[in-house]
Amino acid sequence: MTKRLLDDFQPAHYDLYLDINRAQKTINGKTTISGHANKPQIAVNQKYLSVASVQADGKDVPFTTDGQAETINITLPRAGQVTLTIKYSAPLTDSMMGIYPSYYQVHGEQKELIGTQFETTAARQAFPSVDEPAAKATFSLAIKYDEHPGETIIANMPEDHVTDGVHYFQKTVRMSTYLVAFAFGEMQSKMTKTKSGVQVGVFATKAHQPKELDFALGIAKRAIEFYEDFYQTPYPLPHSWQLALPDFSAGAMENWGLVTYREAYLLLDPDNASLDMKRFVATVITHELAHQWFGDLVTMNWWDDLWLNESFANMMEYVSVDAIHPEWHVWELFQTSEAPMALQRDATDGVQPVHVNVNDPAEIDSIFDSAIVYAKGSRMLVMVRALLGDDALRKGLKNYFAAHKYHNAKGSDLWKALGDASGLDIGKIMNSWLEQPGYPVVTAKVANDGQLVLSQKQFFIGDGVDKGRTWQIPLNSNYAAAPQIMVDKEIKLGNYQELRQANGKPFRLNVGNNSHFIVKYDDTLLKDILNSADQFDPISQRQLLQDLRLLAEGQQISYASLIPLLKRFADSHSAIVNAELYRIANSLKMFVQPGSAEEQELRTFFDQLSKAQVSRLGWLPKDSESNDDQLTRPVVLNAALYAHNQDAIKAAHQIFTANQGQLINLSADIRGLVLKNEAQNFSSPNLFNQLITAYQQTADPSYKQDIRAALPQTTDSALIKKIISLYKDASVIKPQDLRAWYRGVLANDAGQQAAWDWLRDNWQWLNDTVGGDMEFATFITVTAGIFHTPKRLAEFKTFFEPKINTPGLTREIKMDIKIIESKVDLIEKEQASVNQAIAKSNH
Repeated sequence: MTKRLLDDFQPAHYDLYLDINRAQKTINGKTTISGHANKPQIAVNQKYLSVASVQADGKDVPFTTDGQAETINITLPRAGQVTLTIKYSAPLTDSMMGIYPSYYQVHGEQKELIGTQFETTAARQAFPSVDEPAAKATFSLAIKYDEHPGETIIANMPEDHVTDGVHYFQKTVRMSTYLVAFAFGEMQSKMTKTKSGVQVGVFATKAHQPKELDFALGIAKRAIEFYEDFYQTPYPLPHSWQLALPDFSAGAMENWGLVTYREAYLLLDPDNASLDMKRFVATVITHELAHQWFGDLVTMNWWDDLWLNESFANMMEYVSVDAIHPEWHVWELFQTSEAPMALQRDATDGVQPVHVNVNDPAEIDSIFDSAIVYAKGSRMLVMVRALLGDDALRKGLKNYFAAHKYHNAKGSDLWKALGDASGLDIGKIMNSWLEQPGYPVVTAKVANDGQLVLSQKQFFIGDGVDKGRTWQIPLNSNYAAAPQIMVDKEIKLGNYQELRQANGKPFRLNVGNNSHFIVKYDDTLLKDILNSADQFDPISQRQLLQDLRLLAEGQQISYASLIPLLKRFADSHSAIVNAELYRIANSLKMFVQPGSAEEQELRTFFDQLSKAQVSRLGWLPKDSESNDDQLTRPVVLNAALYAHNQDAIKAAHQIFTANQGQLINLSADIRGLVLKNEAQNFSSPNLFNQLITAYQQTADPSYKQDIRAALPQTTDSALIKKIISLYKDASVIKPQDLRAWYRGVLANDAGQQAAWDWLRDNWQWLNDTVGGDMEFATFITVTAGIFHTPKRLAEFKTFFEPKINTPGLTREIKMDIKIIESKVDLIEKEQASVNQAIAKSNH
């Protein structure tokens, strides 16, 4: 166990005084900490602070600062109760960590909004503190700044009073340092109140139309009301502010009482937003508000239990949105986002387990592996919810909050509370999932003696070392002969023919796809399932396709065997079935060379798959259509564009031409595709200038995203060069959006070389610009997601292997090499048969 600063010094209360000067980019601060020292030698955290003096109970005491350990080491006259006063100064950074400015424009005028981002270990860049989650204390904030008329300042708690230009805020409840937050500048806001009297507000810059705040306000209010009821625990603060920051590295951050968001994750135009976008924004808000209890009121004891915060909020975002908008079928979204993300990442050898030990600050950021800590963890909890039922879950949570509020907890504390409420040994079941990386494939087969046999083994995509791991698997079978939990490596369920006759339906496992495993049925069982697959619900149809795709990627079945299945489901009216169907279809692109005859066959195949759907749905949304139709349209139109379907290309071009003067008003459902078609097939310097200007000037985050996805699709090398020349120009491409622009060009065959060269040439600049946060390693992740040739694999290894010991990048680089290797190997083995199957399907 690494020594923590909290062992020697326990803060009880902080008085934080900050004088922030935007013009000079300086912070002058005075922090007063009252607490208890267990011995005279203590330390508090600092990073990039210039410490002028340290006093204990009003008298100067000796101190030294240690940049490496990020501490101020202090010698006190004696142990016991003490009040420390530390005076310091610090720079206002541009790294989107600590206290920093966000830049935006209103009517062509450059403005800035000051905000904060302290998770994981950046509070120490703003004020000296014991910057550890377990070091909870109360905070009184006092902030002075170069204030102009018409500016607003907000924080975790309501403002108490203003004296001599200093804004004093009410004392917070007991909380962790990383949740302290404030912001100031010119803002607009909209307010409402919950049934229980909590003030709810949404804040944004004045670059936005006021109506863009309405959707978030409604969701936030209803979410707090839902959670107060579900958790049976009141929201603990007087207000809940939601703030959109123009520059924000993470997606959103659950600061207590002042949640911060990327603009695209909070604001939307209610008159023109796709259902996809509405569901997405709603789940981000409900995720952060779930944290106000789970994470803020009760906080993980140390970062190794980060998953406890994130996995739980990730499950609750779906539980609450489903309650607020049942007509959205948001659990289907869980099946298209969390489930496949977790299954994909967790199949690579070397992946982290959900619960992972960390100590070094750089390593802490690297454990924010969203596919594991968020997606896999939330699947674990959905599994637990299915085992427990909501009554026991709510009872357990209520007791958990009551026992630990304003304090810290470990995973075992949650299992105890849920176990006491349900009578199930949840900890025992969960440990096999949380402490081990990976997941099992359960093979179901009819043995020679007629017995139905199940066996479990770790599933890998690419090379994997089988360590003989086993899991406690909730089987969720449709046959009563299968146990609730499979503990052993192999089990026999009885004579298959008898079981089949008694049950009258094909044998299936993991019904509902809530357990974290995949199933490999033998030919007898699979044939039986496929014969009735048309009667399955959409989640089951999707799951069938998804499991077969993963088995093909893991080389346990032939990839070519997937191709006939795509035709079979091509006319499905379910959006989630179509999403998986086209995920498989899109993966076929790696088996063909750009410009080859095989690529032409694949385009024909795409045309055949999508034709009937395109003519059924058309380009423009209709009033009466279902949610599924709205969500399916962009998927099939995208396929028609890949197919070079001339009618589709023409239709999109006509829509563009007819709306050229007001592209922002195009239906958000198809706007991105119309722009993409234009960039791909009708590219010109004029179009480029028009869209890049719109990108800079619009405040509509969804429109910005559409342009960001479309422009990198151009095949004009001069324009590709132009896009890449903007990567370092923060006035056009904000650092928070750079990865999306980089990935867009990298994924374009015509731009891949230029984007890859840029990354290698500018790695140090990238490290300096976004290196301080959890986004950085994902530049490596997205690169590995696209590369699939021996040449690119060799170049990737040459560039990244020397960086393998960089703190926070080690695991990512090792895994990504495996991910590319597995694709290269798969293509080498399967290319001929896949291309044969495509050609056969076409004729």
